[in-house]
Amino acid sequence: MSEIRNEALYESGETKIQWVKNNMPLLRGIEQDFLRDKPFKGLKIALSVHLEAKTAYLCRVLAAGGAEMYITGSNPLSTQDDVAAALVHGGLNVYAWYDATPEEYHRHTSEVIKAGPNIIIDDGGDLVNLIHNEYPQLIDNVIGGCEETTTGIIRLVSMDKAGELKFPMMLVNDADCKHLFDNRYGTGQSVWDGINRTTNLIVAGKNVVVAGYGWCGKGVAMRAKGLGADVIVTEIDPIKAMEAVMDGFKVMPMTEAARIGDFFVTVTGCCDVIGEEAFLNMKDGAILSNAGHFDVEVNVAKLSQMAVKTGVARNNITYYQLPNGNRLNVIAQGRLVNLAAGDGHPAEIMDMSFAIQALSAAYLVAHKDELKAMKQKTVNVPKSIDKEVAMRKIGYWGIKIDKLTEEQEKYLGSWQV
Repeated sequence: MSEIRNEALYESGETKIQWVKNNMPLLRGIEQDFLRDKPFKGLKIALSVHLEAKTAYLCRVLAAGGAEMYITGSNPLSTQDDVAAALVHGGLNVYAWYDATPEEYHRHTSEVIKAGPNIIIDDGGDLVNLIHNEYPQLIDNVIGGCEETTTGIIRLVSMDKAGELKFPMMLVNDADCKHLFDNRYGTGQSVWDGINRTTNLIVAGKNVVVAGYGWCGKGVAMRAKGLGADVIVTEIDPIKAMEAVMDGFKVMPMTEAARIGDFFVTVTGCCDVIGEEAFLNMKDGAILSNAGHFDVEVNVAKLSQMAVKTGVARNNITYYQLPNGNRLNVIAQGRLVNLAAGDGHPAEIMDMSFAIQALSAAYLVAHKDELKAMKQKTVNVPKSIDKEVAMRKIGYWGIKIDKLTEEQEKYLGSWQV
């Protein structure tokens, strides 16, 4: 059973999947391992990740490991209908389509949970929250899961501290081979891919305001600088603010940055990062976008209330005219600009992130008894998985590195020099 727009679109989706597969050597190697070892034989995996070609290939890799896959998207505007069709045409269960209403999105995520999954692959925590709140009777089926994003980890840690998280969740985003590359280089490139293709405006010579200077914010700011922009960072953390200054960027409050910004990108995981006061300070024609997870960082609901007129400025851009006459332009309804207005992170980057996902899921199965016995349910990805992914990756690049001699290991392991 599946619920998608149109299976007849599968050929276009298949072309996309084959393209990313050709550029994801880590997953290709893991797929061969999984075909041999079948780590998920007899198990069901529920997956909620932005449903585009790279995610689709991850689903096929997990299926190669013996998993019965139940797949949905993690954002109503990031699902690509032709990719969903290709997965269904290949025999996987998919419940997702582009531009789903809130009711449709809830129905689709519910369907993958109602299948009774043994493993959950999540992006933002929607499936974990759903099974705890609406389907607690299915929790006993769950061995554990993997969380892809910073936002999802924030929710999981909160649940764990409250004693409400009922099964182990691997914190995939915190793995070095994920956040150091996906969050920084992946977000940095894909955000500007989405903005540039949607606006068709020059970035060079403009003022770009980046809200949040975590790993994602660092990547967005770095790429904006490379495109020739003057970059302003807004922060709540004094340490990150210092880091931004030493990286060569101006730092100021959002209300001040709002007066001079041409492009705005939120990357915080928080709500109301750009709100009423900032809107009133912005100049005519400002471009607003979000690269955090949920569509609450740019307070589009408040902007809509403030506007005297709204309309389509360009495909996937909505303008909001304020009483002062200024028009503010919001890309992709304030949803993830790199996916709702683009194709997401480059394939080579997601190759590392999804390799961590796949190997972490296999780790859950192999260590299910010891993980179940742990009181703390949020689990760090073992360094051995990080190292395996890194060694495989540089191997595909044809790079060799040095190895410690016995004498060097002894030296580093001794406190008596």
